[in-house]
Amino acid sequence: MVRADIGIYGLGTMGSALALNLAEKGFDVAVTNRDADEIFDIMREADALAGKLHGHEALADFIVGLKTPRVILFMIPSGTPMDAMIEMVAPLLQAGDTIIDGGNANFHDTRRRAAALAEVDLHFVGMGVSGGEKGARHGPSMMVGGTAHSWEQLEPMLRAIAARYEGDPCVAHLGPDGAGHFVKTVHNGIEYADMQMIAEAYAIMRFGLGMRAGDIGAQFEAWNKGPLRSYLMEITGEILSYEDGDVLFVDLIRDTAGQKGTGRWTVIEALQMGQSASMIEAAVAARSWSSEKDLRERLAAQYGAQREAVSVSLEQVEQALMAGRILGYAQGFRILQQAAEAYDWPLDFARIAQIWRAGCIIRSALLDDIAEAYTAHSGVRQLLEAPKIAGKLKGAMPGLRAVAGAALSGGHAAPALTGAVGFYDSMRQGSGTANIIQAQRDFFGQHGFERLDQEGRHHGPWWESEA
Repeated sequence: MVRADIGIYGLGTMGSALALNLAEKGFDVAVTNRDADEIFDIMREADALAGKLHGHEALADFIVGLKTPRVILFMIPSGTPMDAMIEMVAPLLQAGDTIIDGGNANFHDTRRRAAALAEVDLHFVGMGVSGGEKGARHGPSMMVGGTAHSWEQLEPMLRAIAARYEGDPCVAHLGPDGAGHFVKTVHNGIEYADMQMIAEAYAIMRFGLGMRAGDIGAQFEAWNKGPLRSYLMEITGEILSYEDGDVLFVDLIRDTAGQKGTGRWTVIEALQMGQSASMIEAAVAARSWSSEKDLRERLAAQYGAQREAVSVSLEQVEQALMAGRILGYAQGFRILQQAAEAYDWPLDFARIAQIWRAGCIIRSALLDDIAEAYTAHSGVRQLLEAPKIAGKLKGAMPGLRAVAGAALSGGHAAPALTGAVGFYDSMRQGSGTANIIQAQRDFFGQHGFERLDQEGRHHGPWWESEA
C-alpha cells in the first residue's frame, strides 16, 4: 500500500481543490470525507493524476495510509466541528504528527488547540488559505502558523502548490500557533474595506455621475491596467459587463450582502488591542445595514432616497480608490504590528505583503510598493511613514477628499471612503482634539491628565475649590 505524503479530510469545494492541486504536483494524497459520495466524486475526477489520490472511507484506514510523522489537513467548518474532529482523531495519532486547520478559524481557538495538543506532543497548524476555489486548485496564497517542526513537514508541499509571483511562492511560515489565522483574518478585513470602497465608487459613478453600469465596468477595466490593478478591480469590471436580456445582471441582484465573520473579528481584535480599524468597521457595518432591506425601504419612503448629481471627475474617483486602498492597507498592517507585540509573533510585514501579491483576493499592484517600503526602510513601523507610500497618498488625497465631500453633500452613502478621510486627517494632525476630552473626563470623573508644560499627572482648576 502506498503511504501518502498528506491526508485531507473534508472534500468540499476548497478541500477537493487543494487535494487535486497537491496530487497534480506529484504528492500522494490520502482523502476522506464524512459523506463517502464526495470521495467517489473526487476519485473519478482524479483519473489523469497517475494514481496520486488515495480514497479511504474509514477514518482509521485514512490514518494508517499516511507516512509518519503524519500530516493531516482538515478542510471543515471552524468552531465546534473542528474541536469534535480533534477529539476523534487525536487518539489515533502518534507523537510528532501534525494537524492542520485550513479553514477561516478564530485565531484564539487556534492558540488554544495548539497549546492543548502540544501537551501530547502533537503539532497544530492554523493555515489561512486565500484565493477561493480557483486559487486552491491552481495556486492559493497561504499564511501558516505553527511550530518549526510542522513547517519543516509542510514547506515542500505548500511551496509546490502555492501561487507564484515572479517565481516566488506565495506562502510563508509567519509564526507560532495562531499567527497564520490572524494574518488571514486581517487579510479578510482589508478585503472587506476594499470591496466596500469599490462598491461606493460604483454607486457614485452610477447615481452621482449618471453613468451606465456597463460603462462603469469598462472604466474599472481601464483602471485595472494601471496603478489600481488588482483582482477585485478586475472582477468588478467583468461583473458589470454581464447582461440578462436588456438588463444588466448586477441590477437583478438583491442589495443585501453576506459575511462570514472574519471582518468582524478583525474589528474586534483591533479594538481589544486599542487600535482602530475604522474603514474595516465601516465595511462590516455597511454589510450589516444592507441586510435590513425592509427597514431601509420604509425609511426611504419616510425620509426620501434622493441622491443628487455630483461634480467630480473620473480621475478624482480613481485617486479616491487609490488613497482609500493605501489607508485600508495601513490600518491592516497597524493591526498586525499590534498583534506581533501582543502575542510575541515574529511577523515579517514585507513577507506578508509579498505572499499577498498573487493567489489571494486582495492581490494588487500596490503590494509591491508595500513590500518594498518595509524592506527598504527597516526602521519604518507604520506604513504611512514610508516615503514612497507617503508620496502616493499625498498625490491621491485631493481626489479622495473631493469624492468623499461630494458623496456627503449629495446624499450618497460612502462610509468607507468618508471614514478613510477621517482616519487620514486624524493621523496627520500633530495637535488633535483629545485635550477637550481629557478635560471633560477630569471634570466629571477626576481622571486627571498630562500637561504639555509640566511633568506628572494633573487636575483642572475646576477642582481647586474642592481641595
